[in-house]
Amino acid sequence: MEFGVLGSFVMRSASVDLLPTAPKQRQLLALLVLNANRFVSIDTCVEELWQDDPPRTVVPTFQTYILQIRKCIAAGKEVGSLARAHKLLTTGRRGYQLVIAPESLDLTHYRHWVKLGREAMRRQDYAASSQAYRKALGTWRGSALSDVQVGPHLRAMVDSLEESRITATEQCFEAELRLGLHHELVSELCAATAQYPLNERFQAQYMLALYRAGRQVEALNLFHRLRKTLAEELGIGPSLPVRRLHDAMLSADGNLLPERWAS
Repeated sequence: MEFGVLGSFVMRSASVDLLPTAPKQRQLLALLVLNANRFVSIDTCVEELWQDDPPRTVVPTFQTYILQIRKCIAAGKEVGSLARAHKLLTTGRRGYQLVIAPESLDLTHYRHWVKLGREAMRRQDYAASSQAYRKALGTWRGSALSDVQVGPHLRAMVDSLEESRITATEQCFEAELRLGLHHELVSELCAATAQYPLNERFQAQYMLALYRAGRQVEALNLFHRLRKTLAEELGIGPSLPVRRLHDAMLSADGNLLPERWAS
C-alpha cells in the first residue's frame, strides 16, 4: 500500500485509489498517516475534526469514521480483510495507531534525501548536496495535503512541512550557486522570489545569480524592491547579510565570484 501527503492525499494499492470520499474521514485518515506508527489520542482526533464544537453524537460518529477507514484499508490488495485492517489501524491507549511501512510514505523518502543533502553540505560536497536536495524536492507533487480540509493539528503539521520544503529549496539553491550554476538558477529564483516576496534568503540568492550573470542593474533594483516591500509590509529594512551583499555588489567585490562566495 502506498501513502502520499506531499501534494494531494494518496492511499492506493496496485494503482487503485482507496481514500474515503467523505471529507472528515479523509481528514482523520490524514492525521493518522502523518502520525504513522504512533498512537493519536481520541481527544486529539476530535479536536482536529470539530475543534471546540463536537456534535452530540461525537462517539458513534467518530467510531463510524474509524470503521469506514478500516473498510478502505481492507480493500487494499495487500490487506484483503477487515480483520487484517484492524491490525493495521489499532485501538489502544485511548487512541488509534495506523501501522504502515515507513518506505510506503512519500514523506519518509523526502526526509531521507534532505538528511543526505544536509550532510553533504556540511562536507562541502555541493554536487552531492544538490543531487540529494533535488531528489527530496522531487517527492513533492504540490502543496501538502492540498485536497484535505485541515483543523488545528493538521494545519500545524502542514505548515511545518511547507517550512521544511522552503528550507530545502534554499539549501538546494545555495549548493548550486556554490557550483557556479547561476545562469541555470535565474528562472527558478525569479519564481521563488515572486512566490515568497518576504523571504530574504531567496531574494539574496536571486540578487547574486543576477549579478554573476552580468545583470548587475537588475540585481541592484531587486534590492531596492525588497527594501520597499519589507518597509511597506513589515515596517523593517533588509537584514544585515542582504545589506552586505548589496554593498559588495556596489563595490564589485571579487568575493562574489562563484568559487569564493559563502552565504
